[in-house]
Amino acid sequence: YPLFHRIVLAPLTRQRSYGNVPQPHAILYYSQRATNGGLLIAEATAVSPTAHGYTDSPGIWTEEQVEAWKPIVDGVHAKGGIFFCQLWHAGRASNTGFDGIEIHATHGYLIDQFMKDEVNDRTDEYGGSLENRCRFALEIVQAVSKEIGSGRVGIRISPFADYLECGDSNPEELGLYMAQALNEYGIAYCHVIEPRMKLGDRLFQAQESLVPMRKAFKGTFISAGGFAREDGNRAVEEGRADLVAYGRCFLANPDLPRRFELDAPLNKFDRVTFYSSDPVVGYTDYPFLEEFGL
Repeated sequence: YPLFHRIVLAPLTRQRSYGNVPQPHAILYYSQRATNGGLLIAEATAVSPTAHGYTDSPGIWTEEQVEAWKPIVDGVHAKGGIFFCQLWHAGRASNTGFDGIEIHATHGYLIDQFMKDEVNDRTDEYGGSLENRCRFALEIVQAVSKEIGSGRVGIRISPFADYLECGDSNPEELGLYMAQALNEYGIAYCHVIEPRMKLGDRLFQAQESLVPMRKAFKGTFISAGGFAREDGNRAVEEGRADLVAYGRCFLANPDLPRRFELDAPLNKFDRVTFYSSDPVVGYTDYPFLEEFGL
């Protein structure tokens, strides 16, 4: 997909899909953040009733959920945006009109648990060696690619993160192995969490770097993890990433690409409303530059 800028909406859990069904207010939320030729990644979307980790997160395993996603996708496409659905827990492709699928393999959830040696204690072909621990993730990549085409598939991984006590003794080796192994499938992109985002949303000083992964992976490389405008630009200029994903500041600034273009001031995010269930407050009520006369 040709993109017109390098700013990506990171997948952000918002807990406003009542009863696990995407709601009409999500049409406005995502279309507000859509731009012509801009990539948006939907919030983590469960593929079965047992795949959820949070209340009121969306699903995509029932026909009702599939139909509810369609006008949301249409709203993004009407603005010229590219929209990938992040599948959570396992792989399944549904005909909702999304442009592609991002496989959620981060932050201590199911796929990440297989990859990390501090939590994977299996003794079969999915445990022990690095190759065995990564087997499950790569089999999902292969299965989803076979279903919809590898050019419509991305994956998000966090080798350096230690969410839910899910760490690895050698994250550099894990990340490099995955970057090299993913080349076999020709997927659209590899989306990686920076080493400085090891726990929660706090930034840490990190000596480690994603540069070896960036050099090893032959496709589009997306970096995420507490970036601001300046260090995001540096990451691209220095060849450390092709695209940069933004979370909290994109949440609070629906016109973030425009603000970055103008180097305009940013709205401050309201952390209290991140995971509330209100369909407007902290969701679709953040102001655009036009409201300030800019």
